[in-house]
Amino acid sequence: MGSGSQPPAAPQRRSIAHTLVLGLVWLAVVSGAVVFTEPAPVDVLTIGLILLLPVVGLVAFKPGLVIFLALWLIAAAAAFGAAAFASDIARASIHSGVSLYLYLSTFVLAGFIAKRPLQHTQLILHAYTWAAACAATAGLIGYFNVVPGAAELFTKFGRATGTFKDPNVFGPFLVPAILYCLQQIIARPLVRNAIPALMLILLSFALLLSFSRGAWISLTVAVTLYGWFSFICSPTNGQRLKLLGLLIAGIFITMIGIGAALQSDDVGRLLEERAQITQSYDEGPEGRFGGHEKAKRLILENPFGIGAGVFTDLHHHEEVHNVYLSMFLNAGWIGGLLFIMMSALTTLYGFRHAFKRTLTQPLFVVVYAAFVGNVVEGIVIDLDHWRHYYLLMALIWGLMLGDRLIVANSSRIRPVTLVGPAKSIRGHRPAKIVRAARRRIGSIPHRVQRRPSLHQQATTRLRYPLR
Repeated sequence: MGSGSQPPAAPQRRSIAHTLVLGLVWLAVVSGAVVFTEPAPVDVLTIGLILLLPVVGLVAFKPGLVIFLALWLIAAAAAFGAAAFASDIARASIHSGVSLYLYLSTFVLAGFIAKRPLQHTQLILHAYTWAAACAATAGLIGYFNVVPGAAELFTKFGRATGTFKDPNVFGPFLVPAILYCLQQIIARPLVRNAIPALMLILLSFALLLSFSRGAWISLTVAVTLYGWFSFICSPTNGQRLKLLGLLIAGIFITMIGIGAALQSDDVGRLLEERAQITQSYDEGPEGRFGGHEKAKRLILENPFGIGAGVFTDLHHHEEVHNVYLSMFLNAGWIGGLLFIMMSALTTLYGFRHAFKRTLTQPLFVVVYAAFVGNVVEGIVIDLDHWRHYYLLMALIWGLMLGDRLIVANSSRIRPVTLVGPAKSIRGHRPAKIVRAARRRIGSIPHRVQRRPSLHQQATTRLRYPLR
């Protein structure tokens, strides 16, 4: 049995190479906050991880992950096939190559999580939260023009973009970190909530100033789902009361924040404009909804796809703004169906797994709720090349497969230890052994030492400071 199947609590000595690679993972996740150009620094580091993690033995490729990769490789092949029909084959092929890189990175990172689910998930979420905090700080600096020239660098169309090119990517990027801060606040004692609470306020305010309707939708779905899971899966009523208290406090702080933001005429105008369900550019044959109708007709007429970039070059002035329609255009019916299937399977299997009392259940609920928020947001935006979308998918699959090992191993650990005199029963047959054990247990005095439940162990392990 491989090392990936050992109980997570068992101490393991790290080699220098393992430590350096773990540092590289942390750096790669943090660098995901800076996406001004393509390829971004995170892409260079991630490609290095794809090569290094299997070499140093920090991955556990389970059979389920092999099937996971095979399905993504079929989708990538379909995208390359559709590129042959594109007006610009080189550009469409590059787009398909980026998709292939994202699929491979998802597979390798999922294997990395499956190797040591609790420790590796904590590492990634810790790095992700600080990445989001850096991006949010840059967005606020740019929005309020704290530093000369910051507005041109960190805002676009009067909206905060932080270290991203698009506010509609910047806003959703902050959602997983917001949920992780919430989880930290729930898991910790009140006296240790200062840092995650301040981060939560920072991230939420930056997301508000992105004025991204998709990000607002994603956050609403994610927080609702996270709160529901946390409430029904909480081991104590005390945690449920704390969750309700956080809900009330969050609503109150949100109202104060929106009220403060409305003191600015520009902010008030943008909030009123963006709060509307539809915008002027959504209506009409040349609007967003008109683009959806054009895409549907092209999908029916082109079962093998038309290749990436063709829709904006020949059929509409902007992207489809619906990732599920875009995938049918970029990768044909096979690629589109596989993308929908992979998103649906991750959502359905993840929903079932979220109820399991594993050591990583609180962390799993964080990444799962954030992922579902992205799945819903995909109806109004193209996210097929969002790096954090695939990172969340890797976390979910790695935890689902890795947590199975934890549950299996924990079943072998005796939950009750009997302390008292015992005599040898060597030589008895199994049935006689059971009967003899029952008689001795019932006849001798003993005291019971109960092992803490898995959820109690998880709560204890997850109470650590954000550094």
